[in-house]
Amino acid sequence: MSGDEVEIGECEQVHRSTSVVQGDLLDVDALRGAFSGVSTLFLLNAVVPDEFTQALIALNVAREAGVERVVYLSVIHSDRYVNVPHFAGKFGVERMIEQMGFNATILRPAYFMNNDVTIKDVVTGYGIYPMPIGSKGLAMIDARDIGEIAAIELIRRERAAASLPLDRINLVGPETLTGAKAAAVWSEVLGRTIAYPGDDTAGFEKNLRQFMPSWMAFDMRLMSERFLTEGMVPEAGDVERLTALLRRPLRSYRDFVSEIAASA
Repeated sequence: MSGDEVEIGECEQVHRSTSVVQGDLLDVDALRGAFSGVSTLFLLNAVVPDEFTQALIALNVAREAGVERVVYLSVIHSDRYVNVPHFAGKFGVERMIEQMGFNATILRPAYFMNNDVTIKDVVTGYGIYPMPIGSKGLAMIDARDIGEIAAIELIRRERAAASLPLDRINLVGPETLTGAKAAAVWSEVLGRTIAYPGDDTAGFEKNLRQFMPSWMAFDMRLMSERFLTEGMVPEAGDVERLTALLRRPLRSYRDFVSEIAASA
C-alpha cells in the first residue's frame, strides 16, 4: 500500500481506537486539555455567530499545543460567496490556516444532499421540491462520503513521515443537480409528479425563521441567492479525484432519495 492510500478497514480501526474528550471552542482552558497529546486535528465549526472567532481560538491553541497537522471542513466557493456570512468566515479560516503554516488539507464540500431529509414531508405531502437551488446546479454530496474522505485525509496527514503541502479538495457528488432535476429525481422515486415551484428565496427565509434564528435564516437566504447566480459546480477532475480516494463511486442523489423515501 502506497503512502497516500488508505483502506476503509483502517478508517474503521482508527474509529475504534479513538477516545472522546470534552471541549468548548470558546473555553481556552478546556481546549488546552482537549489538545493534550493530539498530533492531528479535524476542525469543524458549527454555523454560529462567532464561528470565525471559535476557529481562530482553536487554531491558536492547537499550535500552542504543538499540533502541526490539520484537516479543516470549509465549503466550496468560500472565496466566491463573499457576502454569505458562514462562507466568508470559512474563507477567513482557510487564509489563517495557510498563513499560520499548518500542514493542512482544506475540504470544500458542496451542498449536503442530507439537508433534503428536512423537506421529505413537504415533497411527499405537497408534491413540490421547495429548496430554491436554481438552474446553475449544485454538485450535491452525501455527508457519509464527506466523513469517509475526511478520515482518509486525517490518516494520510497523521502517517506522513514528512510535512505535506497544503491541499484544497472540492467535495462534490457525481452529478450536478438543478431544482428541476432534483424534482425529477423525486418524481422517479415516488412514481408521481413532483414540481419545482421556482426560486423564491424570500419565502425560503420566511420558512426557515419558523425554526431557526433570524440571522441564520437570512444567512441561508443569502446562500440560496448565490445558488441562483453561481451554483456549486465542480472543477474538472473533482469527481475522478474523489472516486480514486474512496476507491468506489460517490453516492448518488437518486440512491439517497430512494433511501429516505423508504424510511419511516
